[in-house]
Amino acid sequence: MIIAIASGKGGTGKTLVATSLALSIKNEQKVQLLDCDVEEPNDHLFLNPVIIKSEPVCIPVPKVDYTRCTFCGECARVCAFKAIAVVPQSVLIFDQLCHGCGACSYLCPEKAISEEGREMGVVESGTAGDIEFIQGRLTVGEAMPVPVIRRVKEKINPDRTALLDVSPGTSCPVVESVRNCDYCLLVTEPTPFGLHDLALAVETVRQLGVPCGVIINRAVSGETRVHDFCQREKIPVLLEIPLDREIARLYSEGVTLAAGKPEWQADFTGLYNKIKGAVHERSRRA
Repeated sequence: MIIAIASGKGGTGKTLVATSLALSIKNEQKVQLLDCDVEEPNDHLFLNPVIIKSEPVCIPVPKVDYTRCTFCGECARVCAFKAIAVVPQSVLIFDQLCHGCGACSYLCPEKAISEEGREMGVVESGTAGDIEFIQGRLTVGEAMPVPVIRRVKEKINPDRTALLDVSPGTSCPVVESVRNCDYCLLVTEPTPFGLHDLALAVETVRQLGVPCGVIINRAVSGETRVHDFCQREKIPVLLEIPLDREIARLYSEGVTLAAGKPEWQADFTGLYNKIKGAVHERSRRA
């Protein structure tokens, strides 16, 4: 299975859930953890993996051959991202606006445009004990994390249960990460902001056609707004993690829940089994 761990907002506990789930099921399943939050990856802080390989992620950007260019402006006209401007006797290329679509080189009437790679990040691979570990890192200052996320997802091992730690929010990086997953865990907190952003995340995941369930982190007794929302939307609440000072202390020291409080491993194993059952049932109905 491919399981995404996402949230509508930052700071809800996605990394705590992703790392704890990986540590809890690794003795029963072959596990792969992929950190798709490429702008701020932090799973490595809790798993301390040994990085074995680092590969650059490059995007093809245009390069102009001025011996052929007639400055007709066709490349600028077809560029949907305004990454090219043609001025008298010069073609200006704005590399960081380029999405690498190749339209300019393909449609140049003089064949004056070729492409060269521009590095925008890296994908690192390694191991954390029995867990296969992959993470992407976007170069500081780059504006497009999606190409790096795609390269991370290319590393998904079909022989392992893949857990994808997704960036917060509901924008393009989240869509790219969650797309084609078997299930999405949405981690939220029982606050007005948490509920508001959970609703946005649910709508996004539904548009992608991916089934989802909710984990309530920092749960407090008597707070029912998230439960009421999930009941209305027919979304299962799969696990609650209480607001606990000791959990927060462990996390601040780089110790995830399943490692600092091993008794929670049974809860995360049960969470995995619930997801497995939901995916199996959906597959059977399809």
